[in-house]
Amino acid sequence: MDGTTPTTAPAVLILLGPPGAGKGTQARKLEETFGLVQLSTGDLLRAAVAQGTEAGKAAKSVMDSGGLVSDEIVIAILRDRLAEPDCQQGVILDGFPRTTFQARALDALLAESGQSINAAISFEVDDAAMVERISGRYTCAGCGEGYHDSFKQPKAAGKCDKCGSTEFKRRADDKAETVAARLEAYHADTAPLIGYYDATGVLQRIDAMGEIDEIFAALSRRVETAVA
Repeated sequence: MDGTTPTTAPAVLILLGPPGAGKGTQARKLEETFGLVQLSTGDLLRAAVAQGTEAGKAAKSVMDSGGLVSDEIVIAILRDRLAEPDCQQGVILDGFPRTTFQARALDALLAESGQSINAAISFEVDDAAMVERISGRYTCAGCGEGYHDSFKQPKAAGKCDKCGSTEFKRRADDKAETVAARLEAYHADTAPLIGYYDATGVLQRIDAMGEIDEIFAALSRRVETAVA
Protein backbone atom coordinates (compact mmCIF):
# COMPACT_ATOMS: atom_id res chain seq x y z
CA MET A 1 0.00 0.00 0.00
CA ASP A 2 1.32 3.45 -0.84
CA GLY A 3 -0.75 5.17 1.84
CA THR A 4 -3.06 6.91 -0.62
CA THR A 5 -5.29 4.02 -1.60
CA PRO A 6 -8.11 3.34 0.88
CA THR A 7 -8.08 -0.15 2.40
CA THR A 8 -11.88 -0.24 2.43
CA ALA A 9 -14.54 1.05 0.07
CA PRO A 10 -15.50 4.68 0.67
CA ALA A 11 -18.44 5.13 3.06
CA VAL A 12 -21.83 6.00 1.60
CA LEU A 13 -24.43 7.59 3.86
CA ILE A 14 -27.95 8.65 2.91
CA LEU A 15 -29.85 11.30 4.87
CA LEU A 16 -33.64 11.03 4.75
CA GLY A 17 -35.96 13.67 6.15
CA PRO A 18 -38.50 16.33 5.22
CA PRO A 19 -37.60 19.93 4.38
CA GLY A 20 -36.69 21.78 7.55
CA ALA A 21 -35.57 18.68 9.44
CA GLY A 22 -31.98 19.95 9.60
CA LYS A 23 -30.31 17.57 7.15
CA GLY A 24 -28.19 20.29 5.56
CA THR A 25 -26.91 21.59 8.88
CA GLN A 26 -26.03 18.11 10.10
CA ALA A 27 -24.44 17.13 6.77
CA ARG A 28 -22.04 20.09 7.02
CA LYS A 29 -21.05 19.03 10.53
CA LEU A 30 -20.49 15.45 9.33
CA GLU A 31 -18.28 16.77 6.54
CA GLU A 32 -16.10 18.62 9.03
CA THR A 33 -15.92 15.79 11.56
CA PHE A 34 -15.59 12.72 9.36
CA GLY A 35 -14.06 14.14 6.17
CA LEU A 36 -17.06 13.13 4.08
CA VAL A 37 -18.36 15.01 1.03
CA GLN A 38 -22.00 16.08 0.86
CA LEU A 39 -23.57 15.47 -2.54
CA SER A 40 -26.95 17.00 -3.32
CA THR A 41 -28.77 16.31 -6.58
CA GLY A 42 -29.19 19.98 -7.41
CA ASP A 43 -25.52 20.79 -6.90
CA LEU A 44 -24.46 17.73 -8.91
CA LEU A 45 -26.66 18.71 -11.86
CA ARG A 46 -25.46 22.33 -11.87
CA ALA A 47 -21.80 21.29 -11.65
CA ALA A 48 -22.11 18.70 -14.44
CA VAL A 49 -23.81 21.24 -16.72
CA ALA A 50 -21.17 23.87 -15.95
CA GLN A 51 -18.33 21.39 -16.60
CA GLY A 52 -19.89 20.25 -19.87
CA THR A 53 -19.57 16.52 -19.16
CA GLU A 54 -21.46 14.13 -21.42
CA ALA A 55 -24.05 13.54 -18.70
CA GLY A 56 -24.11 17.29 -18.00
CA LYS A 57 -24.85 18.03 -21.67
CA ALA A 58 -27.68 15.51 -21.62
CA ALA A 59 -29.08 17.08 -18.44
CA LYS A 60 -28.85 20.59 -19.92
CA SER A 61 -30.73 19.54 -23.03
CA VAL A 62 -33.56 18.14 -20.92
CA MET A 63 -33.68 21.14 -18.57
CA ASP A 64 -33.59 23.64 -21.43
CA SER A 65 -36.66 21.99 -22.90
CA GLY A 66 -38.45 22.19 -19.55
CA GLY A 67 -38.33 18.46 -18.87
CA LEU A 68 -37.34 16.48 -15.80
CA VAL A 69 -33.86 14.97 -15.79
CA SER A 70 -34.17 11.19 -15.96
CA ASP A 71 -32.91 8.80 -13.31
CA GLU A 72 -30.42 7.44 -15.85
CA ILE A 73 -28.83 10.87 -16.33
CA VAL A 74 -28.70 11.51 -12.58
CA ILE A 75 -27.02 8.14 -12.03
CA ALA A 76 -24.50 8.90 -14.79
CA ILE A 77 -23.67 12.25 -13.17
CA LEU A 78 -23.36 10.59 -9.76
CA ARG A 79 -21.07 7.91 -11.24
CA ASP A 80 -18.73 10.61 -12.56
CA ARG A 81 -18.74 12.48 -9.25
CA LEU A 82 -18.07 9.42 -7.08
CA ALA A 83 -14.94 8.72 -9.13
CA GLU A 84 -13.37 12.05 -8.17
CA PRO A 85 -10.53 11.97 -5.59
CA ASP A 86 -12.29 13.97 -2.86
CA CYS A 87 -15.01 11.31 -2.60
CA GLN A 88 -12.62 8.53 -1.66
CA GLN A 89 -13.07 9.12 2.07
CA GLY A 90 -16.83 8.79 1.70
CA VAL A 91 -19.96 10.70 0.75
CA ILE A 92 -23.27 11.88 2.16
CA LEU A 93 -26.18 11.74 -0.28
CA ASP A 94 -28.90 14.33 0.33
CA GLY A 95 -31.94 14.37 -1.94
CA PHE A 96 -31.16 11.14 -3.76
CA PRO A 97 -32.56 8.54 -3.92
CA ARG A 98 -36.20 9.63 -3.62
CA THR A 99 -37.86 6.42 -4.82
CA THR A 100 -37.22 2.71 -4.51
CA PHE A 101 -36.43 2.58 -8.23
CA GLN A 102 -33.68 5.14 -7.67
CA ALA A 103 -32.51 3.22 -4.59
CA ARG A 104 -32.08 0.04 -6.64
CA ALA A 105 -30.26 1.97 -9.37
CA LEU A 106 -27.95 3.47 -6.75
CA ASP A 107 -27.24 0.00 -5.30
CA ALA A 108 -26.29 -1.21 -8.78
CA LEU A 109 -24.04 1.80 -9.36
CA LEU A 110 -22.21 1.33 -6.06
CA ALA A 111 -21.79 -2.39 -6.70
CA GLU A 112 -19.75 -1.54 -9.81
CA SER A 113 -16.95 -0.34 -7.51
CA GLY A 114 -17.53 -2.74 -4.64
CA GLN A 115 -19.42 -0.19 -2.56
CA SER A 116 -22.75 -0.33 -0.77
CA ILE A 117 -24.88 1.84 1.49
CA ASN A 118 -23.38 1.99 4.99
CA ALA A 119 -26.42 3.65 6.53
CA ALA A 120 -29.64 5.38 5.51
CA ILE A 121 -30.42 7.71 8.38
CA SER A 122 -34.00 8.89 8.77
CA PHE A 123 -34.51 12.23 10.54
CA GLU A 124 -37.67 11.55 12.55
CA VAL A 125 -39.83 14.61 13.17
CA ASP A 126 -43.13 15.50 14.81
CA ASP A 127 -45.25 16.99 12.05
CA ALA A 128 -47.18 19.44 14.23
CA ALA A 129 -43.98 20.67 15.86
CA MET A 130 -42.32 20.99 12.45
CA VAL A 131 -45.18 23.15 11.18
CA GLU A 132 -44.76 25.42 14.19
CA ARG A 133 -40.97 25.47 13.83
CA ILE A 134 -40.98 26.45 10.17
CA SER A 135 -44.13 28.57 9.90
CA GLY A 136 -43.04 30.72 12.85
CA ARG A 137 -39.85 31.87 11.14
CA TYR A 138 -39.34 35.41 9.89
CA THR A 139 -36.40 37.67 9.14
CA CYS A 140 -35.44 41.30 9.35
CA ALA A 141 -35.95 42.93 5.96
CA GLY A 142 -32.95 45.13 6.60
CA CYS A 143 -30.14 42.80 7.69
CA GLY A 144 -31.60 39.31 7.40
CA GLU A 145 -31.42 38.48 11.13
CA GLY A 146 -33.66 35.49 11.86
CA TYR A 147 -36.52 35.43 14.37
CA HIS A 148 -39.34 33.13 15.42
CA ASP A 149 -42.82 33.73 16.80
CA SER A 150 -42.30 31.28 19.67
CA PHE A 151 -38.56 30.78 20.11
CA LYS A 152 -36.82 34.06 19.29
CA GLN A 153 -38.63 37.37 19.22
CA PRO A 154 -36.89 40.77 19.10
CA LYS A 155 -36.01 42.16 22.55
CA ALA A 156 -38.00 45.28 21.67
CA ALA A 157 -41.27 44.37 19.97
CA GLY A 158 -41.22 45.10 16.25
CA LYS A 159 -37.60 46.25 16.19
CA CYS A 160 -34.62 44.22 14.96
CA ASP A 161 -32.02 43.60 17.67
CA LYS A 162 -29.19 43.79 15.17
CA CYS A 163 -29.92 46.79 12.93
CA GLY A 164 -32.97 48.48 14.44
CA SER A 165 -35.18 48.00 11.38
CA THR A 166 -38.93 47.75 11.92
CA GLU A 167 -39.55 45.86 8.67
CA PHE A 168 -39.77 42.07 8.71
CA LYS A 169 -40.63 39.43 6.12
CA ARG A 170 -41.70 35.79 5.90
CA ARG A 171 -41.01 33.31 3.12
CA ALA A 172 -44.09 32.23 1.17
CA ASP A 173 -42.91 28.60 1.51
CA ASP A 174 -43.00 28.94 5.31
CA LYS A 175 -46.78 29.34 5.55
CA ALA A 176 -48.32 26.71 7.85
CA GLU A 177 -50.51 25.18 5.13
CA THR A 178 -47.57 25.00 2.72
CA VAL A 179 -45.34 23.31 5.30
CA ALA A 180 -48.09 20.82 6.20
CA ALA A 181 -48.56 19.93 2.53
CA ARG A 182 -44.81 19.43 2.02
CA LEU A 183 -44.65 17.14 5.05
CA GLU A 184 -47.60 15.11 3.80
CA ALA A 185 -45.99 14.75 0.37
CA TYR A 186 -42.67 13.76 1.93
CA HIS A 187 -44.21 10.99 4.01
CA ALA A 188 -46.17 9.67 1.03
CA ASP A 189 -43.15 9.66 -1.28
CA THR A 190 -40.55 8.47 1.20
CA ALA A 191 -42.41 5.79 3.16
CA PRO A 192 -41.58 3.10 0.56
CA LEU A 193 -37.93 4.19 0.58
CA ILE A 194 -37.71 3.90 4.36
CA GLY A 195 -39.24 0.44 4.07
CA TYR A 196 -36.67 -0.49 1.41
CA TYR A 197 -33.69 0.45 3.56
CA ASP A 198 -35.26 -1.09 6.65
CA ALA A 199 -35.57 -4.37 4.75
CA THR A 200 -31.92 -4.23 3.67
CA GLY A 201 -30.79 -3.65 7.25
CA VAL A 202 -29.13 -0.26 6.84
CA LEU A 203 -31.89 2.03 8.13
CA GLN A 204 -31.10 4.13 11.20
CA ARG A 205 -33.52 6.53 12.88
CA ILE A 206 -32.71 9.62 14.92
CA ASP A 207 -34.91 12.10 16.77
CA ALA A 208 -34.51 15.32 14.79
CA MET A 209 -36.59 17.52 17.09
CA GLY A 210 -33.89 18.32 19.67
CA GLU A 211 -31.05 20.84 19.80
CA ILE A 212 -28.55 20.84 16.92
CA ASP A 213 -25.64 19.59 19.06
CA GLU A 214 -27.76 16.86 20.67
CA ILE A 215 -28.89 15.63 17.26
CA PHE A 216 -25.32 15.68 15.97
CA ALA A 217 -24.07 13.66 18.94
CA ALA A 218 -26.65 10.96 18.23
CA LEU A 219 -25.96 11.13 14.51
CA SER A 220 -22.20 10.85 15.05
CA ARG A 221 -22.58 7.67 17.10
CA ARG A 222 -24.53 6.05 14.29
CA VAL A 223 -22.07 7.21 11.63
CA GLU A 224 -19.08 5.96 13.64
CA THR A 225 -20.69 2.52 13.87
CA ALA A 226 -21.73 2.49 10.22
CA VAL A 227 -18.33 3.41 8.78
CA ALA A 228 -16.21 1.36 11.20
